[in-house]
Amino acid sequence: MTVAVTMSVAVSVIAAADVAVGAAASPAGARPGAYGFAPGARSVTGAADPAEAVGLEPGRTYRGSIPRNGRLYYRLDLAATTTAYVPVTAVPPAGTTVTATDGIRVSVQDAHGGSCSFASARFGAGLSPRPVTALGRREAGKALCQGAGPYYVLVERLDAEGPGAAASAPQRWDLEIAPVTEPRLTRPGPTTAPRTWSSASPEPLTGKPADRSGGTGFAWAGLLGQGVWRTALAPGGTAFFKVPVDWGRHLQATAELGAAPGRGYVGGALNLSLYNPARGYVDDAALGYTGTERSATLDPLPPVEYANRYAVIARAAAMRFAGDYYLVVHLSEQLAGTFGQGPFPVTLRVRIDGQAHAGPGYAGRSEPGGVFTVTEQDREAAMTGGMGRTGGGDSGGDDTAMMALAVGGIGTGSALLLVLGGWTVAARRPQMRARAQKPTA
Repeated sequence: MTVAVTMSVAVSVIAAADVAVGAAASPAGARPGAYGFAPGARSVTGAADPAEAVGLEPGRTYRGSIPRNGRLYYRLDLAATTTAYVPVTAVPPAGTTVTATDGIRVSVQDAHGGSCSFASARFGAGLSPRPVTALGRREAGKALCQGAGPYYVLVERLDAEGPGAAASAPQRWDLEIAPVTEPRLTRPGPTTAPRTWSSASPEPLTGKPADRSGGTGFAWAGLLGQGVWRTALAPGGTAFFKVPVDWGRHLQATAELGAAPGRGYVGGALNLSLYNPARGYVDDAALGYTGTERSATLDPLPPVEYANRYAVIARAAAMRFAGDYYLVVHLSEQLAGTFGQGPFPVTLRVRIDGQAHAGPGYAGRSEPGGVFTVTEQDREAAMTGGMGRTGGGDSGGDDTAMMALAVGGIGTGSALLLVLGGWTVAARRPQMRARAQKPTA
């Protein structure tokens, strides 16, 4: 009986590990429209009124949904010195009809209804449903939204109005909410943005590309370093990559869509977006496609510096901390009707320039920990394709995912033997203790 139960549990563990490994390793183009939510994400329901809003805990990741024309409130309880970022990713179902102006808006308000910030994200000219992310924030030290207490995150779904309203599908969209806190500095830092930085676009890297699969969400993003990387996407597919960028270094990226047979034109066929370590939007680039090879390049960006947050240009202000920067590549569903189901070759050229230096010195840790740091492990993993730091979910979920990945790495058969062996030893310990305590003749 014990052996049967042990075998059943072992098989369940291995099956769960295989599922987790498949989710992490499967290329984004394999399941167009699928989004990989953070492991351990907690279910949450938004409220129609701030008085009934459910509290969010920084460092945790949440999963919910929003109806057509929905307005949902969530609550954050913050200290006076806490800077908080609340990224919200909206995920429409695959095959959903969307317009260019459909999307979401995220704002943060104080207890009196005063606005701290707002940002929106829309699908754009590709007319293709994809994960879109908007960031709300409450920054300590600013003129607005000071003091400790409750703050409210308002998530609004933006649906087409007027003549084009019928084009927007009525289905609910899934949401991923991942609040992050940034600690204050140990001593006062600069309060003005760097005045000069090179705005010239460097030449993209050349060389033979190395194969690298992207993930299906922020939590599963594939690691990239400086180099030329190649992946493949089907129409409607989205690939997430993360690039560790240290203080003082700056990032440049280009995405190329390879040639394909067929004739026609698709506007917004490829979209390349960049998000900072808090999942805040930095910049994006898109391209129209006629079947010949085309490329889209992000605008020149400043080196990562704490003082960038005081910049007037939005994309410069977003380059405000070190950590994992996310490159998100999406191919429009519209490609399928003109150029076939693919998959289509996509090449990413990533350049990281500048001299790294020490950070500003935080008086505490972020929630979750390590968001605004780059470790030597990250740098090595980016170049070799290793795991680096995990992120995006509750700590328990990360541990489970890492264990599952380790099991997958050594093989199902070996893992099963290890699990059974460990449980066999554990089962024999009481017998061994009993023999040791039994008096000898």
